[in-house]
Amino acid sequence: MPDPRGPARYDATSAGRTSHRAAPGTEPGSTGVRTAAAAALSRLRPLLGSRGLALGSAVAGEAEAGPAGPFERAQARAMPAPRRDDFLAGRCAARRALTGADLPAGEILRDGRKPVFPSGSVGSISHDGGLAVAVAARAERYAALGCDLELRGLPLAAAHLVLTPEERAWTASAPDEAQAWWHLLRAFCAKEAAYKVFSVLLPEEQVPVTLLGIGARPVAGGFQVWPGSRPDRLLAVEVRAVARGAFAWTMVAGRERARWGRVEADPA
Repeated sequence: MPDPRGPARYDATSAGRTSHRAAPGTEPGSTGVRTAAAAALSRLRPLLGSRGLALGSAVAGEAEAGPAGPFERAQARAMPAPRRDDFLAGRCAARRALTGADLPAGEILRDGRKPVFPSGSVGSISHDGGLAVAVAARAERYAALGCDLELRGLPLAAAHLVLTPEERAWTASAPDEAQAWWHLLRAFCAKEAAYKVFSVLLPEEQVPVTLLGIGARPVAGGFQVWPGSRPDRLLAVEVRAVARGAFAWTMVAGRERARWGRVEADPA
């Protein structure tokens, strides 16, 4: 899905919480923010564990974030350096999540842009600002997972690219600009996580093309999210603050797969 932040997606300092200059060490892609975000993600492990999910994280460029086999090595070799580091960190985070779930943790293949987790498992990967995170679970329990990490956010001027008029009205109702930015970031993060589930479980013709094709309604702890073409396909997406950003996750139970409409099971 096209990123509303444009070609600067892999420039970790290209977009911040506000237009003001950040203090040293607090820029969205800085070591300080990555460290704080990784610690915040770690504190979410018990909550995710109570949902049957395991979480892994990795920093782009860390020693353990290397290819696990020939497929990952070939994929990484074809990528520019920033994308390569994110790709390998994401795979490392996924293997750590799989290990945490007591599942086999080998190479993570790809189907287009979607990661293909080992047989018997489902998972999702996200990365931003040099930090990667993944969630994994047993396929017998969940049909699909989606997660999203956002450390940089979006400028409020970009709200029309990702929010419907009703959603923008909710953002505009915030008491100040900082809260409006947080509303936008949470909704953006929730939609990104939900899209990963929609792309797995919905028939291809029903998968939203942009985030404007996804509806979101704020609820306690996150959002109810649905594809615009199928308002009956509601997802509960949980969102939590992570350093200066947000982390969202969602899942669909294995017994629910058939009602989503995709004929063939998708391992990602």
